[in-house]
Amino acid sequence: MEAAAGGKRAYSIIVPTYNERLNVALIVYLIFKHLPNVNFEIIIVDDGSPDGTQDIVKQLQQVYGEDRVLLRARPRKLGLGTAYLHGLKHASGEFVVIMDADLSHHPKYLPSFIRKQKETGADVVTGTRYLKNGGVHGWNLMRKLTSRGANVLAQTLLQPGASDLTGSFRLYKRDVLEDLISSCVSKGYVFQMEMIVRATRKGYHIEEVPITFVDRVFGISKLGGSEIVEYLKGLVYLLLTT
Repeated sequence: MEAAAGGKRAYSIIVPTYNERLNVALIVYLIFKHLPNVNFEIIIVDDGSPDGTQDIVKQLQQVYGEDRVLLRARPRKLGLGTAYLHGLKHASGEFVVIMDADLSHHPKYLPSFIRKQKETGADVVTGTRYLKNGGVHGWNLMRKLTSRGANVLAQTLLQPGASDLTGSFRLYKRDVLEDLISSCVSKGYVFQMEMIVRATRKGYHIEEVPITFVDRVFGISKLGGSEIVEYLKGLVYLLLTT
């Protein structure tokens, strides 16, 4: 493992959770499995899950150590952007990875993110479903068409400099993430799109890694019709303000 200076980690992996009791142990296990020689910490930001997610995380701390698996809970759901900010307050890493807890983002891609950043010096490395060797597993045709159509629309209107705007599997330089979050006003699923558009407008160096997005294995998807409406409203907002 890379040496830690003053107890600091090279990478902080922030994983927001809400009702992920069935997934959180597996995602933590897989992160440790795929990053055996990397100096990292996992920061679980749980928004008051009523299903016992926090109890599972506390058990994981006994296995992996409280210095490697940090539980930084909040009393209730307060939004994705503020979850990242909350995690950042407790992060010691020079680089910050954000990923979902529902296994849609497989930790096997983490070495590729780290390698890509080291090779290119990128400020942001983002996972993409829309380049060669990327894709989606577990979606029906309608959801694939909806996702692709939304992405093409955003590409056409915003020229974002990245092929996958709504993905939330990314690696950032810490100071870049802090800057982008402070610049963003969107919430929910539009937040990820605004982050990458703002990064492009600010001139940050963005690289991409192809990933296969897998629909959640356990639990209920949190994407619904209201999120699609918010996406379209967010698209118009970004078109007018960036």
